[in-house]
Amino acid sequence: MSKLSQRHLLGIKNITADDIELIFETADNFREVINRPIKKVPSLRDVTIANVFFENSTRTRLSFELAEKRLSADVVNFSASGSSVKKGETLLDTVNNILAMKVDMVVMRHASVGAPHFLSRHITANIVNAGDGTHEHPTQALLDGFTIRQKLGSVAGKKIVLIGDILHSRVALSNIFALKKLGAEVKVCGPLTLIPKYIESLGVTVEPEVSKALAWCDAANVLRIQLERQQLKYFPSLREYTLYYGINRKMLENLDKKIVLMHPGPINRGVELSSDAADSGHSVILDQVENGVAVRMAVLYLLAGATA
Repeated sequence: MSKLSQRHLLGIKNITADDIELIFETADNFREVINRPIKKVPSLRDVTIANVFFENSTRTRLSFELAEKRLSADVVNFSASGSSVKKGETLLDTVNNILAMKVDMVVMRHASVGAPHFLSRHITANIVNAGDGTHEHPTQALLDGFTIRQKLGSVAGKKIVLIGDILHSRVALSNIFALKKLGAEVKVCGPLTLIPKYIESLGVTVEPEVSKALAWCDAANVLRIQLERQQLKYFPSLREYTLYYGINRKMLENLDKKIVLMHPGPINRGVELSSDAADSGHSVILDQVENGVAVRMAVLYLLAGATA
């Protein structure tokens, strides 16, 4: 098998475990490429990719752009701020105008849940969801799973805990889908006000205490408190959140094992992670950043229909 089962990457829910394994195997090869003195391959030399970001993003957009350039694709960047979107242009009009420029693939981030899915029904280009509202962020989940596989040998059978703002996190939902498809055991941990009521229907369990969650897991993926998505007060203060759910180096050193500590970024240092935890030997945060480029290269390469 050298092609994905889908024409688009709209979410982890839409793809198979075989798709994920194929992406990982392809990313293994691209990791070697990006660590060579000459970091480019001509795989997508005749492909034009538009990065269409209706929400602010730095890390994800730069990671995609670097992945595209490493594959020798032609890249068009579109930001909604200062664009015709501010003048009332619709999503479909915006993307159709971009497609009129003969774009082959669209990488899109949008504040509305389902925006990439809507687009996929109306345009012919391949679409990669770079985050839609509080719904999914598939490439982040893929790079997280790839990093766990890299550090622990495999994902199957491993104990993974997601800690923090599960309710507003598209990273959490995509991670749960990916980890369960790959055979991991998954728990979530955080204030009960930030745990969705349906969460156990996804095959995960809730652990309210951080110390117990860390003692149980092989890897902990710590999620950012998404204050910009919270219209209500879900906990009394950031100080109180840190007191009960923040992770510091002492907590990690008190464990009787070494765990893999992850974070999708950007980190609120001193809130969900202390600096001495984020920079400790447990942390693989910078590995996640490097793996993000390789995984996104793999996704773009496979969606473009290239043969390995």
